[in-house]
Amino acid sequence: MKIQHPFARSLVTVRTWPFFIDVGVALCALAAFFALVSTGVYWLGRPIPVVPISNSIRALPLYAFYSIVRMCIAYLLSLTFAISYGYIAAYNPRIEPWMVAVLDILQSIPVLSFLPPVVLAMVALIPGHQLGIEMGVILLIFTGQVWNLAFSFYSSLKTIPREMIDASRIYRYSAWQRFWQLELPYATIGLVWNSIVSVAGGWFALIFCETFTMGDRNFQLPGLGSFIQTATYAGDVKALLSGIAAVILIVVATDQLVWRPLIAWSDKFKFEQVESADRAKSPILELLRQSALFSELPGRLFARIEEPIYRRLSRTPECRMMRPLDARPSKNSSAGFWTLAVAAIIAVVWAAAQAMYMLSTITWPDLRLLLEGAAATFLRVNASLLISAAWTIPVGVAIGLNPRLARVVQPFAQIMASVPATAVFPVLLMGLVRLGGGLGIGSIALMLLGTQWYILFNVIAGAMSIPSDLREVATLYHFTRWQRWTRLILPGIFPYLITGMVTASGGAWNASVMAEYSHVKDRTLETIGLGAQIDAATDSGRFPMLLLATILIALMVVTMNRLVWRKLYRLAETRYKLEG
Repeated sequence: MKIQHPFARSLVTVRTWPFFIDVGVALCALAAFFALVSTGVYWLGRPIPVVPISNSIRALPLYAFYSIVRMCIAYLLSLTFAISYGYIAAYNPRIEPWMVAVLDILQSIPVLSFLPPVVLAMVALIPGHQLGIEMGVILLIFTGQVWNLAFSFYSSLKTIPREMIDASRIYRYSAWQRFWQLELPYATIGLVWNSIVSVAGGWFALIFCETFTMGDRNFQLPGLGSFIQTATYAGDVKALLSGIAAVILIVVATDQLVWRPLIAWSDKFKFEQVESADRAKSPILELLRQSALFSELPGRLFARIEEPIYRRLSRTPECRMMRPLDARPSKNSSAGFWTLAVAAIIAVVWAAAQAMYMLSTITWPDLRLLLEGAAATFLRVNASLLISAAWTIPVGVAIGLNPRLARVVQPFAQIMASVPATAVFPVLLMGLVRLGGGLGIGSIALMLLGTQWYILFNVIAGAMSIPSDLREVATLYHFTRWQRWTRLILPGIFPYLITGMVTASGGAWNASVMAEYSHVKDRTLETIGLGAQIDAATDSGRFPMLLLATILIALMVVTMNRLVWRKLYRLAETRYKLEG
């Protein structure tokens, strides 16, 4: 009689299961390579500005593939730019106020304001290939993703605890070591959560960018955005719902395969002295950790790359001498600063002269219409911010501090946030048409779809980053609910909340374009506002009106930045900075 060892089956399972995981990872890598090659062949072909868009459901897989590729490339560009821009702004006091102001202005300018110059410039730079049109669309998606990532990284760098910075100086970290071992890990939680809403912002821009007109020129690319837009204009409810279902399916898959594993992985970068008993978990991440190909190969590659770099850096003066915190910049850096300043002044003067020439064609009735629209849109933007903050702060804190609630609500919130507001707009607009309503008040509800998630996910990230030891101290000393909110929760989430409010403001300004002006079947829904003026000016090719509307937005954003946001950022850096 043959007796089988009781643990034999489990040992075989343990040995064979990682093999199948490695095979799955390898197949995913091959699929990504095939997608890259296929996309390159299509992009390097002859340009096709107007591609006929089919309303057939059979075309959805190919359209989804093209849209996903554009989104991924735009996100990688956004993450690279955000980290670079935030790093320069945080460590250069001379240009920091200017860079933050420019960032605040750019994130508030609607995507349609970037559309004409970006697309025309890329088509002119890369003539004769589809790549020019595609790069123009990708850069426009980039403008819908990048700003809140840059704000998040900048805010994280400004709130790094002082003792951690002192420790990096004592151990004589180089700038390279400090970035990879302190700054980037400290900012990871905020970057992950802002990436979720960045991708949602990218979907928002995608539906605009894949189908647009500029005067007598029409650009149309195959993708989910053009599919949804075409179905909306045609009034094809079946095709519209199919397109939205495809977007939701992609969002759910992205949540399960990307965001939840990243959230669980980023939890290890939480700044605390007592490890939390409840941590975020992801089955996908646990499976990937069992893969030898995924877990060992990157570590070996990084070790071979990092070790020579660290050995070379250890011989540099930067690692041999500990510089004081108030060390003044060298003359070379001052010369470089003044060179950049002179170049920037020349560029600004030239741009101002061109703008004045273009604005000379604006008539007084046009100016009065734009001023009335600016006042109306400004009130709607701030109303949407207040309404969003009223519910996102308590809900975000509850999700961030309660792991059990987070396991249930967090995936649902991520899915809802990642579904682009522009995919839901057509359905809501059709409802408004059938109810006989207009966009006067309904536009505020539409703006909420592009605003509330920025605040919610920043509040969740702030609540999750509150150290467990501080929460235990609050419980130990029997804090009342009022004391817990005023002395622990609100101070802990304050830097994240300000970042969320600033980026939500930009989201509201972007949403105003579709919230105040839209085509449904054979009707055009419109209400007074800058968003409506921008959309109408883009359709008719009236670039002076488009420029003046953009300037008015920039002026209002700069005023709010100087009077409100800059002071709140300073407060977050000083009073509400987590330090020992």
